Amino acid sequence: MGRRRNWLPGRETLNNDHQGGINTKKSETYASVFKNYPDVVTVEQMSEMLGISTKTAYKLLKENKIKHFMIGRIYKIPKYYILTYLEILDQKNSNP
Repeated sequence: MGRRRNWLPGRETLNNDHQGGINTKKSETYASVFKNYPDVVTVEQMSEMLGISTKTAYKLLKENKIKHFMIGRIYKIPKYYILTYLEILDQKNSNP
């Protein structure tokens, strides 16, 4: 089996800039905002990104205000969902 590259929801449309350039601005935003952080961050990294305490970060995750997944007891947060939470990226991927 091959490795899945575009496993994050919405990532597929962000990578399709060569098909008409509709999502070029979203792709540039995704690439430039928080560029010093990996695509999937920890709670500590997320709290740094948002400028909040880790306690508040855990509260946002437990209330499902930011989508995430868990590996065992460890929260993992795709950077895409942080940008969506901040409304930098449109979660519905609507076309202009």
